[in-house]
Amino acid sequence: MKLSYLSVSTWSLHRILGPLRWTVWDADSCTHQTRVQEQPQQLTLLELPAAAASRGYKAIEVCHFHFPATEASYLEQLRQSFLAADVSFDTLLLDYGDLTNTDVTRRTADISLIREWIDAASLCGAKQIRIIAGEASPTDEAAIQQAASALSELAQYAAPKDVRVVTENFKPLTSTAESSLKLLAGAGDRVGFITDFGNYHGPDKMAEIAATTPLSVSIHAKPNYVDAGIPDAESFNSYLKQVQETGYNGSYVLIYDGPGDMWQGLDRIKAIVEPYLSTAR
Repeated sequence: MKLSYLSVSTWSLHRILGPLRWTVWDADSCTHQTRVQEQPQQLTLLELPAAAASRGYKAIEVCHFHFPATEASYLEQLRQSFLAADVSFDTLLLDYGDLTNTDVTRRTADISLIREWIDAASLCGAKQIRIIAGEASPTDEAAIQQAASALSELAQYAAPKDVRVVTENFKPLTSTAESSLKLLAGAGDRVGFITDFGNYHGPDKMAEIAATTPLSVSIHAKPNYVDAGIPDAESFNSYLKQVQETGYNGSYVLIYDGPGDMWQGLDRIKAIVEPYLSTAR
């Protein structure tokens, strides 16, 4: 029987992994540019798999802005670092792109960039690539179908490269379970999903988590906080129980973005999540 397991996102360590290399659109030149945000580097991306393994993590999801290089030689080094640590590179999290942008030039350029990151995911051994569905309203039916079609085409491109395309309840288009499910129905079985606790809001949050979890390849276990860096255990447990009730048995990706030592912040979240690993059906 497949068992659930602990994973970690590099976002949870973004203050110790060095500069963040954000992708931005330059409207004047109609090209993508990189904006560097300086951060301390206590750990390199190549060192991360071994560090994560030593703390009990079985997998990592890597944000694209944490890649210091995308040359084939570096991507092979990264692949080898995961293999040596016996840690799975579950998902490359592409944090840029809008499949619903009304500017055809920009949307075309975004899709081209996404394909380049699919190529990178294949070379570095990532099993999946998370692609943002879009910035359009979740009630925009035409935008949902447009994004679904684009995701389906990208999934066809990625499949021969042994990379699965997934999306997430991240950004406006997939901010509700209803729009997310419509998108996935239109995109087809090749496109997976990530459910992030922090990206559903309002009175229907629990129902929305329950609705998309069965279709999810990973759960972004992101708590609310009662104090600086201290998780709200009551609400967090309620989300985790909702996931458990669906029979989910995939990865729980711990998300910490609070103050203080980031590993210690993750430990506080891990202590709440770990009991659900042993009892997941």
